[in-house]
Amino acid sequence: MIMGKRPTLQAVADKAGVSRGTVDRVLNNRANVSAEVFERVTKALEETGYVSKKELHIQNLQKRSAAAATKLGVLLPNWTGHFKTEILRGIEAARKSLEDLQVEIFIEECQTDVPQEALELLDRLLKKGIQGIALCVPDVPAIIGGIHELERKKIPVVTFNSDLPECKRLCFVGQDYRQSGRIAAELICKCIPRDGHVLAVIGNREFEGHRTRLRGFKERFRELNFSDSQLDVIETYNDYQITYRKVLDYLTEHPGLHAVYMANRSVSGCTEAVKDAGKKGDVRVICHDLAKSTKLLLKEGSVDFAITQDIFRQGYLPLIILREYLQKNKLPGDDENHPQISIICSQNLC
Repeated sequence: MIMGKRPTLQAVADKAGVSRGTVDRVLNNRANVSAEVFERVTKALEETGYVSKKELHIQNLQKRSAAAATKLGVLLPNWTGHFKTEILRGIEAARKSLEDLQVEIFIEECQTDVPQEALELLDRLLKKGIQGIALCVPDVPAIIGGIHELERKKIPVVTFNSDLPECKRLCFVGQDYRQSGRIAAELICKCIPRDGHVLAVIGNREFEGHRTRLRGFKERFRELNFSDSQLDVIETYNDYQITYRKVLDYLTEHPGLHAVYMANRSVSGCTEAVKDAGKKGDVRVICHDLAKSTKLLLKEGSVDFAITQDIFRQGYLPLIILREYLQKNKLPGDDENHPQISIICSQNLC
């Protein structure tokens, strides 16, 4: 370095291996700098000689670097398969995006749909010191009470995949389930005769997303002049064996069935039942989401249409929203939380 020449921000940035903006954030005591990056920039400031006129800023930031990280919790339902894979992939992507922003993420997974288990896992997350939580849980009184307790403790909540509309959550991240149910009804009604009969297979009515999806389906079904007597509904709790058995039993009792609306995740259980009943090609099947198994079922003609949602986004976005709210006091915009709905058939698979 030439004597008397003040080092530049770029020289400090080059030495620390960061951008000039990161150096500026360190110097001006702004957020969004991890402890590790802070130490590298501080060292570069000292070694280049830039630090002498910025000691006050460095002292302030040393206090900040010692502060606790923002702790976020995630509570997952006991769902497996495509949902779990994509949700965890989204959470991991959020973790990487936030790793330099002093954010820690803790995950708890329910093993059942029993509300008490979810409440116990919420309590476990609270004991870890979480300051915000993203969750997908049943919409039942016991859990609603637990969420109200989080509200009293000023812990922001973001719901994903299935909402809790009675709670004062920060926002909901997920599909417009009413609209997706209406789309399913539109498709099915174009595939069956006027006197056709439909079986709707849902997961669990205790989840708001499942109820809303079915409500949208029924709404559009009636608008298209089909009657309630042409629609039966069963619950199979996203379980392959339960789905297979109940659909097969139904087909045995109602051999004239025209279509199945699969509003839960055990699509292969349904298509196996249709196949074993000798009804493949006669009974139309419309489902949601695009797991690898569903893609194969579309290709082979066991499923006619799949209505997709971005489950990865549901794992990723809630954590980004919570971080921005807690660290920057930024509220989420309504337009970013409901991704576009797509209809997939065998001819537009990618």
